[in-house]
Amino acid sequence: MKIAVVGLGRVGLVAAACLAENGHEVEGFDLNSIRLENLRAGLVDFYEPGLDLLVRKGAAGGGFTVSHPSQVDHLDADAVFIAVGTPTVPNEGADLSSVYASIEWVQAHQNRDIPVVMKSTLPPGTGRDLIVRYGLNYVSNPEFQQEGRAIEDWLRPSRIVVGLEDPSLEGLVRDLYTGISSIWSITDVTTAEMIKYASNAFLATKISFINEIANLCDLVSADIDGVSQGMGLDHRIGSAFLGAGIGFGGSCFPKDVEALELLARDNGHKFELLRSVVSVNDRQRRSVLTRLRQLIPDLSGASVAVLGLSFKPETDDIRESPGVDIARWLSEDGAAVRAYDPMAGNVARGSLPPEVEIFDGALDAVAGAEAVVLCTEWNEFREMDWRDVYGAMNAPKVIIDGRNTLSANELKEIGFEYRGIGRGRIPSSDD
Repeated sequence: MKIAVVGLGRVGLVAAACLAENGHEVEGFDLNSIRLENLRAGLVDFYEPGLDLLVRKGAAGGGFTVSHPSQVDHLDADAVFIAVGTPTVPNEGADLSSVYASIEWVQAHQNRDIPVVMKSTLPPGTGRDLIVRYGLNYVSNPEFQQEGRAIEDWLRPSRIVVGLEDPSLEGLVRDLYTGISSIWSITDVTTAEMIKYASNAFLATKISFINEIANLCDLVSADIDGVSQGMGLDHRIGSAFLGAGIGFGGSCFPKDVEALELLARDNGHKFELLRSVVSVNDRQRRSVLTRLRQLIPDLSGASVAVLGLSFKPETDDIRESPGVDIARWLSEDGAAVRAYDPMAGNVARGSLPPEVEIFDGALDAVAGAEAVVLCTEWNEFREMDWRDVYGAMNAPKVIIDGRNTLSANELKEIGFEYRGIGRGRIPSSDD
């Protein structure tokens, strides 16, 4: 099939490259001319494991080409995927201007009604409004790709959700996913949109819940690792997203939780649970400073290394990143912040105060530091020789393990003052 993909960011480019990998003829469109030049040279302007190789493979085989929308007189495609951003505007909901512009561009350049497959995340009810507004042959096909494993999630998805108002479009969508085996959920457009929001909101809720349990574990001297493991053995609960830490970030969970809570408010429903999820998540990343001050009461002038600036490992995405927030707050408190991330260092420079030093290596960042705050669970940090780190640091040699990814016993044996999340009692102000 001939497929057009509008928007070549983290969602659209993965879709385009994987569709080409599955044998479709794909043309990608994006307004960013620099991005297009890079793609023609086989370069991807963000980090997603394996994506650059897939892009180059598709381009070399002729199955994947890219163009600027202004270069097109006539759109020749059997379907158009729309994968543009829908950022949340505070108290106003999702910004749909790019979605409207994309649909209008498609309609201005088609000589027949090309089915529109929506990959962008839209508030429930939006798709039906678009069908009425533009008279579209429309499919809601929300994405469930995790950054860091997006190609795997496309080629071997846990489920394929399709929302239709016209049942005759189902065959087209199944043809688009030829060669991909998965469970299909066929429903109406608004329900498909709600599945996307509800899925992300539930996972965010699970994270905030286990973080609240971890905070309680610290107060009663329970071990959150054992609690999570025991809970996860119950098939009704499952082990995924039960890792305690400093909370969630990224482009999806914060945005989708906020949008769903706003949707509820606009429809007269007080979604108290989601408000609590957001409140807990905000408080969780700030708890790092509380733990640090218990060991270094005056952070002014203290040297603190922040390891991890991406919101999760295997990506360079710093949107809503706990590490970026923590580095900024430490700097505002007068600490000398030394930061490192395997992929996101250069990306983060513009989001941090100029006083924050960003280093090219983890050992360089920790050298001379009095404390290390681990914010992202990159394998590189797990595999570091922490005896070398101990030798490079200055007293009191504190480790705040914001992702519970290190061995507490090993670090304590080396001599570190170690604090995890829910891994040991936090002294109260009365102790």
